[in-house]
Amino acid sequence: MTVTEDAMGADDGAESVISVRGVHAELGARPVLRGIDFTVRRGQVVALLGANGSGKSTAVRGVIGQVPVSAGRIELFGTDRARFRDWARIGYVPQRTTAAGGVPATVTEVVSAGRLSRTRFGLFRKADREAVHRALELVGMADRAKDPVEALSGGQHQRVLIARALASAPELLIMDEPMAGVDLASQEVLADALGAQVAAGTTVLLVLHELGPLEPLIDRAVVLRDGCVLHDGPPPEAVGQHALPGHDHVHPHAPDSAWPLRTGLLG
Repeated sequence: MTVTEDAMGADDGAESVISVRGVHAELGARPVLRGIDFTVRRGQVVALLGANGSGKSTAVRGVIGQVPVSAGRIELFGTDRARFRDWARIGYVPQRTTAAGGVPATVTEVVSAGRLSRTRFGLFRKADREAVHRALELVGMADRAKDPVEALSGGQHQRVLIARALASAPELLIMDEPMAGVDLASQEVLADALGAQVAAGTTVLLVLHELGPLEPLIDRAVVLRDGCVLHDGPPPEAVGQHALPGHDHVHPHAPDSAWPLRTGLLG
């Protein structure tokens, strides 16, 4: 049986940045999360893996309060999510969408929106402009700073969304399928940018369908199926359409049909 990070208990006593305990959630009348548990500790890079419909995106949206939970408890930096107010500490990259939401805007304008939480009364100082420029440099988009976002490719849109999240210098970065529909060159740029953030101490929670270029950065994987946690531990050797060999750990809330994980598929 796989030993989970929570069961090992330690991670050298690192602070819990995200704590999810016994969380249930429904979309409409359909149960999506069925009592999931996982922890992300300071400095970790944790991947939420699973097939489409497994509950990955619902889990992260529950963490940031976009989806209500019907039972269980979520804490951010040791504070119950319902009472948490210091959202400037968190950067969020949603599933791929148009960077400007259909509103005409330049690349700099979109990325600057991510800095607003750090400004006073929305007034940008030199430090804020420098932070926006650094974020654009990190994702390789500084040369497109004045371009309209409508002129960008899909991969470039995704880079801009990530730069917007990085502009606030978050302690915790949550990214929902950041590599979906992105060409390999952009994936590698994004992996390098994320690596730089991790090296600087940023904690990261990623929703992924497969690890790809991000694999070297991942400390731990939480695999979901049908709203249950099937595996919490080292990243599986094969993901996507492949089996997860050698792992047979199932959390208590998982249905009987999920046992054992050796025969499980992500998608």
